[in-house]
Amino acid sequence: MKEVVVLSGKGGTGKTSIVASFAALAQSKVLADCDVDAADLYLLLQPQTKQEHEFWSGQTAYIDNEKCNECGLCQEVCRFGAIENYLVDPISCEGCGFCFQICPVDAITMRENMSGHWFVSETRYGPLVHARLGIAQENSGKLVALVRQNAKHIAEEGNLGYIIVDGPPGIGCAVISSLSGADLALLITEPTLSGMHDLDRVLELCRYFGIPALVCINKYDINEKNSRQIESYCANQKVEVVSLIPFDNVVTEALVNGLPVVEFSDGRVKQEIYNLWRKVSERLTP
Repeated sequence: MKEVVVLSGKGGTGKTSIVASFAALAQSKVLADCDVDAADLYLLLQPQTKQEHEFWSGQTAYIDNEKCNECGLCQEVCRFGAIENYLVDPISCEGCGFCFQICPVDAITMRENMSGHWFVSETRYGPLVHARLGIAQENSGKLVALVRQNAKHIAEEGNLGYIIVDGPPGIGCAVISSLSGADLALLITEPTLSGMHDLDRVLELCRYFGIPALVCINKYDINEKNSRQIESYCANQKVEVVSLIPFDNVVTEALVNGLPVVEFSDGRVKQEIYNLWRKVSERLTP
């Protein structure tokens, strides 16, 4: 199978809307929502959950009051202020384990956190693997890797041709986990100063990991001067701009109705996204 990950250097560029349209257009695929901190692809795909699993990751210190002699050493060494009156604040604890290592009476243990859940669901477009990270929990990169691994397993079992990944915004750990090992990155940007700046950052990340990239400028006509600058920049970087999608309120109307825009209305936006998927699938074909 071939894996394409859809990324954006910043949030709000239309990445998830385009992935939902790809779900409607592509054949023989599994979908993966790797934006585990704020997953919203399910809002458009309306999945039925088939499997739900707990995600355990990271550790929190726990003090056994029966063993503790209240020497105060753990409170002195904790650089996060997580221990007070010989009790651990689980929100402040970073799980570094220093208090566990220096406790003279072995009263401190490190307990694994239940950090979220991940799901295997069925949609009218095919299987979807997605996740929900718990409030104030970290290790989103590890959860992203788990989502991708299970999507790959489903694709192998079903002999499916594509894995389509809705990646998180930015360039952090979760993005790296979404991107590494993919066959192609589709970068969605918009003609704003922040969009141009963050496109540069995520392109640099793709180059670092050796992942070929294509660029789509969404809402290109809200500032055509900036769109031309993005096209010029991409030409200098030898990166192809494969689609210019115009601004259209029909996209918002489709979201309100809980449908991918390609299923909601005909028009130029639908045609551009259709052509975009055709170019992406052609690039993935050996």
